[in-house]
Amino acid sequence: MRCGTLCHLLWLWHSLSYIQAVPIQKVQDDTKTLIKIIVTRISDIPHMQSVSPKQRVTGLDFIPGLQPVWTFPKVDQTLAIYQQILMRLPSTNVIQITNDLENLRDLLRMLAVSKCCLYRKASGLKSLESLGSVLEASLHSMEVVALSRLRGFLQDMLQQLELSLRC
Repeated sequence: MRCGTLCHLLWLWHSLSYIQAVPIQKVQDDTKTLIKIIVTRISDIPHMQSVSPKQRVTGLDFIPGLQPVWTFPKVDQTLAIYQQILMRLPSTNVIQITNDLENLRDLLRMLAVSKCCLYRKASGLKSLESLGSVLEASLHSMEVVALSRLRGFLQDMLQQLELSLRC
């Protein structure tokens, strides 16, 4: 019994010795590409063509906008909030964008680990009970505002990746 476990462990060790780490530059390039894809998906939604990310709509202040501090935990928190909001929207326009945000968060986590930044994955907003009433009252506005602010946030984030995010 012990020999079988030992043989299995040695076989696994031998297999792992052939695995190569993904170069961090590849992860950063994939992150930038995914950001561009998400921005394009948002821009391709017909009712998103002429929306400014700076518009103000009463009652939707919990949707994040541009931010002055660019750290991995803060960016992950913001993306988690957007992801949580988009998952609540019944629109089919946002399903793929929500999935892309999850993948983007995973790529950012890999970048953070490569820079020895450790943080727990953010969960988003603590409470979205009021979101139900906002959705009923202004579903279209909620989608437009959330997606336009997300697009602005991602475009700014793309520039920040060039400068490098902090821990």
